[in-house]
Amino acid sequence: MLLLTQVIIILLAFTSQQHEATASSIVLPINKHTDAAANVLFSTHAYFDNSQYPDPRHDTPAYFNSQYHQQSLLIDLDAPFIWHYSYPHQDGCDACPYAVTCREVPCTDLRTTFSYQDPSCPPPTNHSMYEGYFDCELCPVNIISPVTGSCSQALPTYDQFMFTTSNNGKNVLFDDLYTAYPTAASTPPWTFDPFPSNVLGVIALSTSPYALPAYLHDPVNRTVGLCLPSTTSNPGVLFLGNGPYYLNPKSDVDVRSLLSYTVLLKQPDSFGYFIGVNAIVIKNRSIVIPANATSTKINTLNHYTKLRTDVYNNVVRRFSSVTKRIPRANKLAAPFGLCFNTTVNGTNVGLKVPDIDLMLQDGKKWTVSTRNSIKQVTEDVACLAVVDGGPTSEHAIVVGTYQFEDNFLLFDLEKSRLGFSSSLLRRGTSCSNLDFTVTQ
Repeated sequence: MLLLTQVIIILLAFTSQQHEATASSIVLPINKHTDAAANVLFSTHAYFDNSQYPDPRHDTPAYFNSQYHQQSLLIDLDAPFIWHYSYPHQDGCDACPYAVTCREVPCTDLRTTFSYQDPSCPPPTNHSMYEGYFDCELCPVNIISPVTGSCSQALPTYDQFMFTTSNNGKNVLFDDLYTAYPTAASTPPWTFDPFPSNVLGVIALSTSPYALPAYLHDPVNRTVGLCLPSTTSNPGVLFLGNGPYYLNPKSDVDVRSLLSYTVLLKQPDSFGYFIGVNAIVIKNRSIVIPANATSTKINTLNHYTKLRTDVYNNVVRRFSSVTKRIPRANKLAAPFGLCFNTTVNGTNVGLKVPDIDLMLQDGKKWTVSTRNSIKQVTEDVACLAVVDGGPTSEHAIVVGTYQFEDNFLLFDLEKSRLGFSSSLLRRGTSCSNLDFTVTQ
């Protein structure tokens, strides 16, 4: 199975009446771990009302009462809408008052303009694919699994989510919850059979008007701050809203002051995020990206950066040339094409290799340091962590999550720009340095 990286965020959904948050940001932990289904992923918890979503597989944390349970969702920067396991798939039709019917505008939107596009998906019809729901006139829509790539169907509903917040970018608040009301699709639990353990949905953070950022409202604006951890022991952080953002031990430095910015580009038929890359520079030599292929995609579903074959061959050739004094591994480790021996006289030694610079269209530079360019595969073997995307790849460059672990990325939909820090490790901090102790 293709190596995938997913990111899963915490999502709090309640049906009881709650007050609106006054804090400036939503703040959520991101946890990294390995899994047999997806190999590498980032996970955290979601909480739902047990009276609506009974499922014995979920646990309840100490600071919630027994009414709520947890659910995990994958982050997808491309998904056109949110989908997850929820109430229409219980017995009876109690969810009908909250369901989108086939006569409503969201039904048409989610089936056409803002739908998943895949030739394997059949045209949805105006009746439910589940027995017992034909009288409800529900609106089945197609969804694509980010793990298997297979197509199935889900039922759009008018949903309610709640999130923990921060008013200072340093601490997590539980007594000032933030409510959003997205139109999200409900799908049965068997949809997630190949998913990582306890993952029951996908949270869309794309530019689609049915993705979560479109439902953010004052005081939280349409800004997504993504900071992926590089270890399994401590979480990274996801911010929704314009900050401030602080990471220990430099708790007096707003991460926004460390960012450079580049324009976000729009691509037809895509809700994902793209930037313009003119060249890749390795030790003062440029690998020019063809003028018709400079649009670079940022993706949370690929663990390693994919390069179109012509670009990949040039990068590997140049990187091999500037590291010729480092002994090669006896055998390549799939899926990589350039690997090094990291054991000298029985002692493991760390590699120090030149930076890889992405030269952006507006003159900015995104630096990929050794930590994000070299993957230690075994005790003896480390590899250049890019993969061949094939000669007909739609995009010459698709930046994967390994290349932006411990980098802070700020997707500013208000100003249509991307903020990026390059490696935070060089700034004396990391994505795992936010205190997630919940305060009342």
